[in-house]
Amino acid sequence: MLLNAYAMGGTVRTVFNQANALAARGHEVGVVSVMRHRRTTQFRLDPAVTLTPLVDKKLGVLRPGRSPLERIGWLRASPTRPGMEVPQQEARKRVFTRVVEKAVIRALKGCTADVLVTTRPALNLLAARYAPDGVVRVGQVHQRIKPGHTGLLDAIAADYPRLDAVVTLTRGDRAEYARMLDHRVRVARIPSPVATLHAEAADPASKVVVAAGRLVRAKGFDLLIPAFAHVVAKDPEWRLRIFGGGPMQAKLAALIEANGLEDNVVLMGRTGDLGGELAKASFCALGSRSEGLPMVVLEAFTHGLPVVSCAYPGAEELVSDGRDGILVPPEDVEELGTAMAWLATDVEARATMGERALRKARDYGPDAVAAQWEQLFTELRGAGVSRR
Repeated sequence: MLLNAYAMGGTVRTVFNQANALAARGHEVGVVSVMRHRRTTQFRLDPAVTLTPLVDKKLGVLRPGRSPLERIGWLRASPTRPGMEVPQQEARKRVFTRVVEKAVIRALKGCTADVLVTTRPALNLLAARYAPDGVVRVGQVHQRIKPGHTGLLDAIAADYPRLDAVVTLTRGDRAEYARMLDHRVRVARIPSPVATLHAEAADPASKVVVAAGRLVRAKGFDLLIPAFAHVVAKDPEWRLRIFGGGPMQAKLAALIEANGLEDNVVLMGRTGDLGGELAKASFCALGSRSEGLPMVVLEAFTHGLPVVSCAYPGAEELVSDGRDGILVPPEDVEELGTAMAWLATDVEARATMGERALRKARDYGPDAVAAQWEQLFTELRGAGVSRR
């Protein structure tokens, strides 16, 4: 279960990759999307995987047996009234209106699956409280919780131990959650899987750098753009292509102009084929201030691309500095630019690092990660589900 399977983003890609891999191994898999804002998904989902939306932003609650007029009427009865269950500090609290909370709770109470995996704090908390006995409940952690969010942290400490397991994407988060929950629930680390290990190989001789993500402050594109000026100063033929959309688009466009990079940096918008775009590049760059386990790094590795990134915990878990990429101090524009400029001038280094990146990608292949989920599910089923 995730918030919006019809949106773009790393969590959606991770969930779809997990679902596709498990379905390919013969499991019956379904994805439940709390919200739906469009008719089709933006990432590929195996036809064998069922997709069930709970609330449509235009049609209202999609409850079996209700006519469209009844659904709209129920939604309009309280379209923005805040829910009572989700803590205020949950980043998507505004989505969880009273109507949406009721729809999620109804779905959880009616769950008949052997295993339920939820993917953000609000859903993890609701699953701990309302999923029925006999269902293995796993709360997956995709985002780091800010230390000052005491209300959310208190709810996590109180309710996550009622889950059968908490799964993080990184080793650092696993250690942090084990401490936070005082070892009262099993905490495991299972990374995000890539979609395929048979991606098109990139060309180390290309003079294109790719960056991708939602255009928000956390992704650090406002750091990456001025840093890229160091590359252009050495060779003006280089191009930086930034894929994604978001609220900072106008600000980033102005930043490109202010740095005189209109001919070298392009905001490409969203793409349904990031893999194809990565294959046109010779390395990938991230200026992120914080992130979980960045999917774009894993996807870059599958194409044999080295990665230049700021050294926040998620990137540090993936990128081996000097071997398959370069790590620089967080929010250091000068160091980020220097690292990109050095890599841009050394095609042999790009090729060597890219080969190592491709080898590392195998650890995150669909089958390798799916096997970890299978082992966890088997162990949890064998241990019983009696925490409630």
